[in-house]
Amino acid sequence: MRAPAPAYTANDGVIDRAGEVLGANLLSSLDAVGEIALTVDRASLVESMIALRDTPGLEYQQLMEVAGVDYPERPDRFEVVYCLLSLTRNHRIRVHVQTDEEKPVPSVTGIWPVAGWLEREVYDMYGVLFSGNADLRRILTDYGFRGHPQRKDFPLTGFVELRYSEEAKRVVYEPVELAQDFRTFDFMSPWEGAEYILPGDEKARLPEAKGAPTPLKADEIVKADAAKTAAAAPAATPKTTDSTAQTGAGKASPDAAPKPAEPDVVKKPRAKPAASGDAPTTPKPRAPRKPKAS
Repeated sequence: MRAPAPAYTANDGVIDRAGEVLGANLLSSLDAVGEIALTVDRASLVESMIALRDTPGLEYQQLMEVAGVDYPERPDRFEVVYCLLSLTRNHRIRVHVQTDEEKPVPSVTGIWPVAGWLEREVYDMYGVLFSGNADLRRILTDYGFRGHPQRKDFPLTGFVELRYSEEAKRVVYEPVELAQDFRTFDFMSPWEGAEYILPGDEKARLPEAKGAPTPLKADEIVKADAAKTAAAAPAATPKTTDSTAQTGAGKASPDAAPKPAEPDVVKKPRAKPAASGDAPTTPKPRAPRKPKAS
């Protein structure tokens, strides 16, 4: 049984209807790859969202996601993107708002309470401020970190570490002390002319095995098994034989002579079969058996 609602609704007339409702608050619109994106004025975000939710023919009742995008080359480098879904029309649009590091974006938690957590994520990852959000706190960076991961100013390690102090008999925070030179980089690649030799690179100056790439010239290359080949002397006598004098082929074996007859064994001569014309021999009659003594 097929659902009565279509799989999706076409974009025909959506931008025109949104332009009529939003008016000057709609800064730009885009219809590409089957998706519609509307860019609205930041100050009128809440008003525009209510219009998109309640206007017949639009009816985008549900907020599905809030995401952030960073464009470092622009004055308003951040964009906050709201993904809306119309349950009655089975249609989706995106609403974009531009801002920077200081200008806050009006919160839409009064329309969709689910926006509270989503706006908090955008603030944590990009540092975008939301006015009206009552619980705008850090999520990933509540452990002594500063900076925002998607701004690329997020450190690889924190500035404080947590440990149990036996002297204080409690958990204490202390500055991080790295055992290795973790933050020192020369930004030089061994393939771009670095003068130092990394441990293990000296092996690349000598051929290690047959077929291995080597920077040496053709006349400087010494085969890896050359020393082994020179140490092995040629065999004085070939292992193969070509004459029958060495193999013994064709000679009589020691057991070839007839064996002497054993003196203790006397063989009876076999009787000759009777000729076809001779008379048959009569068997000799047996003597009667003597009765046994009782």
